[in-house]
Amino acid sequence: MTIAHLLENFAVDPIAAQAEPGISEEEMEEQRLVSFEKGYSAGWDDAVTAKDQESTRISTELASSLEDLQFTYHEAQSQLLDSLDPMFKVLTSAVLPDAMAASFGHHIVDQLTDMARGRVGGPMQIVVAPGEAGAVRELLPESFAVPVKVREDAALSPGQAYLRAGEAEREINCNALIDSIQESIAAFTYHAKEDSQYG
Repeated sequence: MTIAHLLENFAVDPIAAQAEPGISEEEMEEQRLVSFEKGYSAGWDDAVTAKDQESTRISTELASSLEDLQFTYHEAQSQLLDSLDPMFKVLTSAVLPDAMAASFGHHIVDQLTDMARGRVGGPMQIVVAPGEAGAVRELLPESFAVPVKVREDAALSPGQAYLRAGEAEREINCNALIDSIQESIAAFTYHAKEDSQYG
């Protein structure tokens, strides 16, 4: 016994089998094309609907992921600022003043050397706070081309100096520079926290 009775017979055209007797071959072909077009259109509509649903799902998931990512970014930025704030305070209140004090004399000599370029003759003068003249004199090179006078002025605070070469004058004020840096860091921290809080 065979299983042929269980399998569909493709030898018979289903449209031709359903067709009424007396229908021409052209009419049957047209019915086949109409059936094909209906099937193709239905398949196309299903594919477009599935694509739209998939696009909507992906857009929703992407928007949700971006919201999570933005929240995580702001959270990380806020934590970073909170952890950097104490370091900035130590840097500007302890490390930076010590570094400025250690390099103060060298900075004066560098500025004076820059002022002396292009000037011939005429004394140069350095005015510093009380107690700083000796350290500045030690840093001046012995072979400096122009005589340099170092004097102290009680009106100046430590880390402050005036340099004069002829008509030119420069001020060095380490404390004002440190205050400016502290204000800049405080403004940066404030604005960064505001941005992370309110987006």
